[in-house]
Amino acid sequence: MLIIHVHVHVKPEYVEAFRQATTENASNSVREAGIARFDVIQQADDPTRFVLVECYRTLEATAAHKATAHYARWRDAVADMMAEPRTAVKYENVFPADAAW
Repeated sequence: MLIIHVHVHVKPEYVEAFRQATTENASNSVREAGIARFDVIQQADDPTRFVLVECYRTLEATAAHKATAHYARWRDAVADMMAEPRTAVKYENVFPADAAW
């Protein structure tokens, strides 16, 4: 299992548009066979900050996700909404070790 936290800082005037575009992307992403979970979370004390929590069954699933039409739509739609470039941190699950989600 590969877990990626994508940190996004959105310009204040685009918060709602970002939420809508990202929710649509997440709704499509969870239908991909290689994605076990895809959460969109918004920081409680700063609504311009989001984290996408993407849980992939395999490393290859990350490339497959980036090749989808819904990812390309999201990437292009939100590009100008970001206050700074998004960053990603990759993790491997420790417990449960056999998480199949």
